[in-house]
Order: sequence, then structure tokens, then C-alpha cells
Amino acid sequence: MTQRYGAGIWHFATYVDRYATDGYGEPRTILDAIALAGQVPDLSVVDLNYPFFGGDFSNEQIGAGLEQAGLDVIGITPEIYTRVFAKGSFTNPDPGVRRLAHELCTEAAGVVRHFGADYVKLWPGQDGWDYPFQVDHGALWKNSLDGVGQLAQENPDLKFVIEYKPREPRVHMSFDSVARTLLGIEKIGLPNVGILLDFGHALFGGESPADAAQLAIDYGRLFGMDVNDNLRGWDDDMIAGSVHPIELFEFFHVLRRNGWEGVWQLDQFPFREDSVQAATWAIDFLKRVERGLDRLDMDALAQAQARHDAVAAGRIAQDALFGVD
Repeated sequence: MTQRYGAGIWHFATYVDRYATDGYGEPRTILDAIALAGQVPDLSVVDLNYPFFGGDFSNEQIGAGLEQAGLDVIGITPEIYTRVFAKGSFTNPDPGVRRLAHELCTEAAGVVRHFGADYVKLWPGQDGWDYPFQVDHGALWKNSLDGVGQLAQENPDLKFVIEYKPREPRVHMSFDSVARTLLGIEKIGLPNVGILLDFGHALFGGESPADAAQLAIDYGRLFGMDVNDNLRGWDDDMIAGSVHPIELFEFFHVLRRNGWEGVWQLDQFPFREDSVQAATWAIDFLKRVERGLDRLDMDALAQAQARHDAVAAGRIAQDALFGVD
């Protein structure tokens, strides 16, 4: 099987932050971003924000842009984290806003069907709390699960993936870790709800990404993944492999050992870098990871791990990843 590589289309957008409020480049539409994504060698699929940014575009217009760029769609990410959802999407205290979030996700489900994508990706970044005593934790968690569960029940033909993260924009997000997200999914109890595991979110949350992946796989809930990098103190969304190459290698080792097959996807925010070059560098490194996995002495590694021999296991992994291609 030939490994497929993907990226969130936001990788090719331009960004603002609270300092450079005028942005780090000229604004781009989603069609501009799709055209740039098409310039990246080996990139074959993209995750699209919904509503489509930069203009009023139809599915047909987006489809034409994708065809010209030679790209398919893996997922649709409804923007349930914008200003109207400042106090939450599924957990908003206003039932009208909760309905709005449901309607937006339902529209996104229709877009998934239109493009034959794999899933609706749910990143409820505003769901959570900021201060002690701000929320009734039981009610908040129930609303989180009810919101996802209703969507999954109404759309049994589609997959819904939850991308967890410890914090930002909320000080504490409702789906904050692999364990808590798995507990919620098991409580929902539907087969079409799973996890999209973001490598950088696991790092940021103090998890081992490899261990988080194994846990999600053990429960049959790893439906998707994406990679980036950070310095562990924040969700920096840096270029994959630029800071934690060995942990990234272990993460993909766990995926291969368990027979997990899916797109290796980038979730990067190259604020100051050329977006095409940043994606190309990341995918080139992921291809090195592939070759390293092919070289990895699995029997010797299993023996070292059975002894909990960190030195031997580390040498085996380093030789495989950094050996001469």
C-alpha cells in the first residue's frame, strides 16, 4: 500500500495573531489555499474548513479547484469555535447557540457526503471553562456528549472524529486528553464516533503520543491522526519532526505495529514560513520515517523492550531513523 499524505487546508492560509493583527501575509481564499496545496509533491488529500473561507463558494467551485490541484478531501471541519460560539458550541449556556452548532455540523455532514470524505472533524475549541465555579461540570460534560451523540445518531452513515486538546482557546477544554475523550466516546456508545489524534496536542498535554495512539487503538477508536511539532509548552503547530523526531518515529511505529492504515496528515501553521516549502519539508521527513520503519529491527526491538532496556531500544530506533537512506 502506498502511503497517502494530507494536510489541513488552513496550512496554506494566512494568519493573524494578537500582535500582527494585520496578518502575516495577504488574505487568501480557500481556492487560493487549494491551489497552493496542489504544488506540494506527494500531497493527495486535504481537510477543509466549513464554511469555506474567503468568499461564498459552492461545493462545485471547491470541487473544480480540487480537481485542478489533483487533490481529494479527507474531512470537513465545521467552524464551531468562532465568535458566535465564544461561550461554547455543544456546551453553550444558550440552547439556541447549541442548536446553531448542531445545524452547522449537520451542514458539514452534507459536505462530507458530497465529496465522499472520510469524516466530520469536531474540534469544539470553545467548549470548556476558564475559572473555578464558572460551570456545573456535570451539566457541561453531559452537553458535550449529547451534542456529539446526537450528530452521530442522526448520521449513522458518517464518522465523527473528536480532536482533543488541553487548552486554547478555553483555559480548560472539555475534551482535553485521550483518556477523557475515550471515556466520553464510550459513554456515547455509538460505533461512528472516534478520535482524531493530534501529535502536538498530545505533547502539549504531557502525554506520550505513542502511548495515546496505542490507547485509542486498543479501544478501536483511532479514526484519524495529524502531526506537527511544538516545544511542549504550547500548541505551536510547528513543522513535523523539527523538534521531536524520535517521539514522532515511535508514534508511527505504534501505528504500523498495530496495522493502522490511514492518511498521515499535517496540521501545521507556518506563520512566517513559505507554506509549500513547510509542507514539502514535513512530508520529506515523513517519508524518511517510512523508510526508517522498513529498516527497524522489530525482533531486536521487541527483545530490548521486553527487558525495558532504554539504551538498546534507543540505539535500534536511532539507527533505523537516522541511518543512511
